[in-house]
Amino acid sequence: MATSVWRGHLTFGLVSLPVKLFTAARSESISFNQLHKSDNSRIKQVIYCQTEDKPIPRDEIVKGYEYEKGKYVVVQDEEIKKVAPKTARVMEILEFVKSGDVDPVYLESSYYMAPDEGGEKPYALLFEALRQTNYFAVAKIAMHNREHIVVVRPGERGMLLHTMYYADEVRRTEEFRTDTSAVTEKEMNLAKMLVESLAADFEPEKYHDTYRDNLRQLIDAKVEGHKVVETPETHIAPVIDIMEALKKSLEARKPPTTATAAAGSTEEEDVSEAVAEQPRRKRAPRKVKTA
Repeated sequence: MATSVWRGHLTFGLVSLPVKLFTAARSESISFNQLHKSDNSRIKQVIYCQTEDKPIPRDEIVKGYEYEKGKYVVVQDEEIKKVAPKTARVMEILEFVKSGDVDPVYLESSYYMAPDEGGEKPYALLFEALRQTNYFAVAKIAMHNREHIVVVRPGERGMLLHTMYYADEVRRTEEFRTDTSAVTEKEMNLAKMLVESLAADFEPEKYHDTYRDNLRQLIDAKVEGHKVVETPETHIAPVIDIMEALKKSLEARKPPTTATAAAGSTEEEDVSEAVAEQPRRKRAPRKVKTA
């Protein structure tokens, strides 16, 4: 397993267990170096002192906080360590909350939480208790020069920890409002049928970053001296009639194999009406035989 990013004790009540955290996910992207346009040589960024008008080495840099315009107070790394809260080494569970009450907008980074030596049994006890009660543990932990509020939840094989944004860090705006009064019952029934037709089990491995893949192909093509082929542009027609768009979307999908009891006959009536509204083929008049 990778190197741990935090080691300490997790406590709840009088129970204490040693744990360690490992980064669970990280963003993958293609990075570029900055080059001099004329000769493609690598650019080196220089740290420059404006007062002395000369470059300076990194070991001459200290942290400073600007408390007034142009006035700074210098803070040493040792001083920062002295004011670190107890959560730098001990993660205390503050409360347990229902998993459905945690809005995903608060979730920030994800970590695997594994038991350290001697903590296997209490770790397994907490894991199983969270799994059976459907609760998340809310705790505090100091990490990366900041105290985080976190949730600990049971995963498939062990516990995961998610750092969270504080309430004052989540933007509150009035512009994100949804007016559902204009939605008709027929539109809603067809929309739910379309959702059911696209329903599937969540399998994250089937999704890929197409932009990153295309960028890699572009780089490989340029390295090999091939011509770069432009990605064809997708044309999206504006939706004029939402009912017609829903019907055509359903026609392109297989109908749901089972209808939910809640939808009942309403969905069947909508399907019948949708079919009835389509133009019917006229029958030729029946020929009558004459003697």
